[in-house]
Amino acid sequence: MFEFDQYLGFLAFLTILTIGFWLMIFLLTFVVPYWIFGATIENFKLKQEAKRQARGEA
Repeated sequence: MFEFDQYLGFLAFLTILTIGFWLMIFLLTFVVPYWIFGATIENFKLKQEAKRQARGEA
């Protein structure tokens, strides 16, 4: 059915496809929410500091 080089190519294709699938799952479930949450918290802290500076507090 398959020649040996076709078999290796098929295995390489499946490996790359699987790695890409799990990488996308990891990025969408952990990295992106972590990035958005961290940026939101940092933005909130900057706004709080700007309010303190505007009121003249140290």
